[in-house]
Amino acid sequence: MQDEKILTEVGTNEWQVVVFMLGTQPFAINVDKTREILRWTGVRPVPKAHPAMRGITTIRGEVIPLIDLRAYLGIEPGVEEEQSKLIVAEFNRMKLGFVVDAVDRIYRINSEELDASLTGTFLGDNALYVIKREGRNILLLDYERIVQVVNPAVAEQFRMDEGHARKITASLGDPNQYKILVAEDSPLIRRLIQDALAEGGFHNLELVGHGKAAWDRLNDEEDTFHLLITDIEMPKMDGLALTRKVKESSLLKHIPTIVFSSIVAEDIKRKAQSVGADAQISKPEISLLVETVTRLLKAQG
Repeated sequence: MQDEKILTEVGTNEWQVVVFMLGTQPFAINVDKTREILRWTGVRPVPKAHPAMRGITTIRGEVIPLIDLRAYLGIEPGVEEEQSKLIVAEFNRMKLGFVVDAVDRIYRINSEELDASLTGTFLGDNALYVIKREGRNILLLDYERIVQVVNPAVAEQFRMDEGHARKITASLGDPNQYKILVAEDSPLIRRLIQDALAEGGFHNLELVGHGKAAWDRLNDEEDTFHLLITDIEMPKMDGLALTRKVKESSLLKHIPTIVFSSIVAEDIKRKAQSVGADAQISKPEISLLVETVTRLLKAQG
């Protein structure tokens, strides 16, 4: 798997996806979220679990949960269980396996290719984008949302105690004097970030769904932003490209920029540093996010 990755230059709006099949429909997941692809390993059931939670398996001594994406999305399996494949993924500081029918190939894509026009309507809440490639409509799912639906306890990691948050931000005086821009494509994660920052007293927030919208807002002469928080995987302009443009701009480079991403790989941290990010935090370290926002704003004076 690792040997098949296609090298992409940092901050060019290009990334890679693994395409896999559920029934006759192709889906995609970011290569940077995947660790390996395996044959069916067998499974041990977990009592009182979500219907899509197949159970747990052991891979090289490590126990990981298995989520059957076919069961979650209501798609009839296209192969017998023993012929299924596992995509072992790691994001939000957890490792799990997605059960799929087959793995197709890797595509290099550009963020501008991600079509979000049907998101939240005909595609529902689970699919973020359509990637049109070689006559096929490939769906890119909101994997963070899927995991939180299957295991609601995961969402608790994004929640912040108000008392603790207020202690962190107390040195800033009134946090509302600072205007923060958040670029995040997942509606669920946008809300969780907004709620956590609100516990610390940050209510002067603007939230947008992609990097291009963030770039346009930052360049609006009628508004001033004091800090930027950005995801990496986004349509139109991804977070690394956005960060690079901000740090290359003589007018905007002073704005502290935090890359807040579900991808935990070390090479992502290096990429974020290489485009000039002031901090890189892995979801769901929400307490560290509030601490870092406070530290960077205080350093601005």
